[in-house]
Amino acid sequence: MNATATNTVVFEILRQDTTDSTPYWEKFELEYRPNMNVISGLMEIRRNPVNTDGKHTTPVNWDMNCLEEVCGACSMVINGRPRQSCTALVDKLEQPIRLEPMKTFPVVRDLIVDRTRMFDSLKKVKAWVPIDGSYDLGDGPRMPERKRQWAYELSKCMTCGVCLEACPNVNTGSDFMGPAPLSQVRLMNAHPTGAMNRDERLNAIMGDGGLANCGNSQNCVVACPKGIPLTTSIAALNRDTSVQMFKNFFGSDHMVD
Repeated sequence: MNATATNTVVFEILRQDTTDSTPYWEKFELEYRPNMNVISGLMEIRRNPVNTDGKHTTPVNWDMNCLEEVCGACSMVINGRPRQSCTALVDKLEQPIRLEPMKTFPVVRDLIVDRTRMFDSLKKVKAWVPIDGSYDLGDGPRMPERKRQWAYELSKCMTCGVCLEACPNVNTGSDFMGPAPLSQVRLMNAHPTGAMNRDERLNAIMGDGGLANCGNSQNCVVACPKGIPLTTSIAALNRDTSVQMFKNFFGSDHMVD
C-alpha cells in the first residue's frame, strides 16, 4: 500500500521494554508528509506516542546521530531488511512499515541494541594504527596511490552492524566476529605503519571466531549500505592467513608479501 494513496503512514514496531522482557508489536498511524523517512516518523511518534487503539504509550526508543548515513547508529530491520533508518524513505517502502531491532545483538530497549560484540571484535584484531608517544614523529611513509584508492573504500565502514545482521554465521550460537572486523584487518594491514602489527592481526583471525567461520554466503556485501567490498577483503585475508600459517610453522621473522 502506498502512503500517498491514503495520506497516512502506518508503522508496526516490535517493542521490548527491558532486556529480558517479552517483545510485543505496537501499531502507530501518522499523517503523511512528502519526503518522510523512518526517523522522522519515529520522531513524530515520540512527540505524540498514541497508538492506533487511541492509547497513550511510552515513546519508542531508538539510536540516531548524524542522520546522513555516516555514523551507523540508526541501524534496524525495516520490512525484513537490515538498513539505516535515516535513508529509508517512506515513499519507497511498503506499508505497513515494520520496524524491528537487529537480532544479532542483544536488545537494550525497543529498537536499541547492544553492539558490544562487534566492538570487542575490533579490539581483538587491533583495528587501529598504533602510534608510540605523543611527540611529533614527523611524516609517515607514503601509501601508493593504487593501494590508497581501494583502502579508502574499506575505510568507509561506519560499524553500523548491518553486515553482521545479514550474515547467517553471526548468531548467538557462534562466536564468529563477522565481516566488518575482518575487513578492518585488511585495511589496517595495508597502512604502512599499521603493517607493523600485521602478523598479530592475522593470528587473531586465524583462531576461534575468525576467518574459518565465514560460510561465504555473501549476504554482507549485498547488505552493506556503503558498498564496501567485504567479500574481496575476506578472500584476500584467506591468502594472507595461509602465508602467515607457513611463517608461524617455519618460524620466519620476515614479513612475506
